[in-house]
Amino acid sequence: MEQHSKIVTIGILAHVDAGKTTLTEHMLYNAGVIRNLGSVDKGSTATDNLELERERGISIKSAATSFIWNNTKINLIDTPGHIDFSSEVARSLCVLDAVVLVVSAVEGVQAHTLTLAEAIKELKIPLLIFINKIDRQGADSETVLQQIKKELGLSTLSINKSKNEGLENVSIYPTINNLENNEYLEELISQDEALLEQYLNGDEISKTSLLDAIKNQTNNQLIVPTYVGIAKNNTGVTELLDGITEYIVNKQNNLTDLSAYVFKLEHDPVNGIMAYVKVFSGELQSKSVIKNHTQKLEAKINQSKKIEGTKFIDSTIKAGDIGIITGVLGTKAGDILGNPLGIPQLPELAIPVLSVQVTPKNASDYNSLAQALQIIDREDPSLQFKWHKEEKELLLLLMGDMQTEVISHTLEQRFSIHVQITEPQIVYKETISKSAEGYIRYWMPKPCWAIMTFLIEPGKLNSGVIYESIVSKNDIHNKYQNEIAKTIPKALEQGLLGWEVTDVKITLIKGEDHNVHSRPGDFNLATPMGIMKGLQEGGTHLLEPVLNYQIKTHEEFLGKLSSELITRRATLNSPTFENDKVELSGTIPVATSLDLSIKLNTICSGKIRLRTTFNGYQTCPEGEGKVREYKGVNPLDEAQWILHRRGAYKADERKI
Repeated sequence: MEQHSKIVTIGILAHVDAGKTTLTEHMLYNAGVIRNLGSVDKGSTATDNLELERERGISIKSAATSFIWNNTKINLIDTPGHIDFSSEVARSLCVLDAVVLVVSAVEGVQAHTLTLAEAIKELKIPLLIFINKIDRQGADSETVLQQIKKELGLSTLSINKSKNEGLENVSIYPTINNLENNEYLEELISQDEALLEQYLNGDEISKTSLLDAIKNQTNNQLIVPTYVGIAKNNTGVTELLDGITEYIVNKQNNLTDLSAYVFKLEHDPVNGIMAYVKVFSGELQSKSVIKNHTQKLEAKINQSKKIEGTKFIDSTIKAGDIGIITGVLGTKAGDILGNPLGIPQLPELAIPVLSVQVTPKNASDYNSLAQALQIIDREDPSLQFKWHKEEKELLLLLMGDMQTEVISHTLEQRFSIHVQITEPQIVYKETISKSAEGYIRYWMPKPCWAIMTFLIEPGKLNSGVIYESIVSKNDIHNKYQNEIAKTIPKALEQGLLGWEVTDVKITLIKGEDHNVHSRPGDFNLATPMGIMKGLQEGGTHLLEPVLNYQIKTHEEFLGKLSSELITRRATLNSPTFENDKVELSGTIPVATSLDLSIKLNTICSGKIRLRTTFNGYQTCPEGEGKVREYKGVNPLDEAQWILHRRGAYKADERKI
């Protein structure tokens, strides 16, 4: 690859079918990385490598490539557009210097576009927008620009515009050359005091000053350069590439030691586990030992490779660049390597609230399936794989049906395991109903000694778990207190109703150890018993996942929509009206929303835009929700629990 003066990492994001993979393909073609253009419809694009991606014409995994344009190395990450694969997008967002958001000139701002835009703003990532498909009938980029300003709350600056949209003779022209353009001056001056002073003084504003202002304001997220074009015809693509190199700068932190982020994990038949990384500071090189901050372990790198074009080249990966490292055992997607300072927090684009059970069609594949799911879970930790060994249950959390299809296909193609996946079930949680104490005295059969009293109090909704100890280190030694704190999350995995316990404050208020008989394992064993006794004393109730919804449709459908939503236990805010359109918003339980899109589209004859985002967990009304049997040995059955923990199972658990 030729020499370059700077590196930038760009992500291509969009609502599904907006054309981002086609845009990526033409960028690679223009840069000379690929000689022939692939087609999404024919499954021949450079970045859709999975068989299912080629079959379905959609992106499932993020794909990284690189190329040189205008003396700049552009690392480009093409991300999935379907909401079911939001975890892939979220991890990619953590490593980007800028985003190109692709919006259709016909469909405009869609539900997932809003979710993506909010995450981009929250992470303060510079943004460029490409309004695609201006040749299609019904294309209206000016209306789309107004939507972007109003609904996404962005200040846009049109770098080019179009003539004859929706017609065969559609064309684009630059607006940047017209320095008297009022739109440019108004947008830029409003954000730049120096430019405003020049303008008020009647001084001439040079093109260089204008370009510098666009660059500064873009990188400070004050303005969004927008482009129009037709990705499949290569119209407007080179202009967008020029804009990326002109306006975007590489953001590195000021550290000198290693700081890197694993945004993707992939299994390669030759190289084994390949971790895709962005290096923010320091460097990654073959045969070096690195600290995995997230997993609290050290790992040795076998090979380090930079991405050049669509290939991997043996090389040290330096600050600002992306590449792959192999051999880093124990690493998961989303892990931070080295110093965590300055690495963005993983955004929550969507929360999986559906649980499925995976079973092998051939019973002899059970152990192989469990191992395969552990591997897949490392590649996508949002699956939150749970293995209940005694019940032989293998559970995953998913976003929707598309993910179910991908998991099944992956297990078949990659691991040669044919599976059945159950219908998705809602993931409930539970919380304590009133404050209570849980007392446990574990001192028989010797040698053992762990005495504790926990105060368990209700917390605020969606506050999670807060744990503290007010017990003196003289009463319970520090190493035992550390064991208690480490065990609390495990003890809360299942409550009285069979679900994860959350929104509680737990305080260790009394306790004692024994200077002869106590071991760390005693407190590990006894903590779940004390916690469950406290939950039993206070009682628990279900919490159900709830979504925010936003609906935009024609006013004539308001009555039927409202009736439908009320029957689904939805809350309704006051509707807002504009011309003949109405907007409805509120909350709705996930349990009653699984077929919401289909039903509302039927009511509104398809003339509707529905957007849902995760709101959190709310108290589940009595009679709603689902209670589960406790999986495994219940700590409330103290005799069985002690035998279970002190017996063969304990050794088995250490191997997991």
